Amino acid sequence: METRTLGRTGTQLSVIGFGGIVVAGKTQAEADRLVSFALDSGVTYFDVAPTYGDSEERLGPALQGKREGIFLACKTTERTREGAQRELERSLRRLRTDHFDVYQLHGVSSMQEVETIFAPGGAIETIERAKTEGKTRLAGFSAHSEEAALALLNRYQFDTVMFPVNWVCWSNAGLGARLVHTAKERGMGILAIKAMARTKWPENGRRDEYSACWYQPEDDPATASLALRFAWSEGVTACIPPGDAKMLQLAIRITDNTAPLSEDERAYLTRKAQSYIPIFPQ
Repeated sequence: METRTLGRTGTQLSVIGFGGIVVAGKTQAEADRLVSFALDSGVTYFDVAPTYGDSEERLGPALQGKREGIFLACKTTERTREGAQRELERSLRRLRTDHFDVYQLHGVSSMQEVETIFAPGGAIETIERAKTEGKTRLAGFSAHSEEAALALLNRYQFDTVMFPVNWVCWSNAGLGARLVHTAKERGMGILAIKAMARTKWPENGRRDEYSACWYQPEDDPATASLALRFAWSEGVTACIPPGDAKMLQLAIRITDNTAPLSEDERAYLTRKAQSYIPIFPQ
């Protein structure tokens, strides 16, 4: 699998990452098989969070003895120093490691959260301490709000940003362009979530096939390939597929083409996006 450089860090990551939520609710044997499949396919980037059910408890044993050469990312939804420190230490224990490659503020969605993070006793103090103590190499965040994401960038020199870089949201809601432009200007590593999202589930629609996904994933191989290439074309280093094993397998299968979109392909996606409701408004 192709690797790309994670911004100014110089670290090489596989262009597809393993979202830890994929192993939530699985047996350990199932989790081990999925991790082995990903590693055998060239995946080097693994991302997890305490909010993903029992994924930390499954991923830790599955990665044990295989940590070398793996870029392991974890997150905290806590916004205070004390809460974030508690989550950090618990995640390290569950994942059976002594450090993360990047530790991220998870899902920042409001300016109030930004203020709490940077207030005295805020979660940024935990990240700073973790860097000093060698418990994380890099600092990052994930967000769904462009306003909050840009505010975070202006407050601290984060190494990475994880954000929806999605063809439908970009075309129909204008979501993502400002953030991606600013992050690239600052040399940050950009990690994409929701690149393979299509649209919202219809009300009372069946979700049996993708019960782990709160949105409809794009499972047509041709369109899914274009969706991933859209994200990579915008400067994304790696994409995390939807939280379903079938979607992880599809993403890995279609990474033989990572070329930038042509003008015709970009125009096709823009037209196709008009049929869908973006999963995030601007």
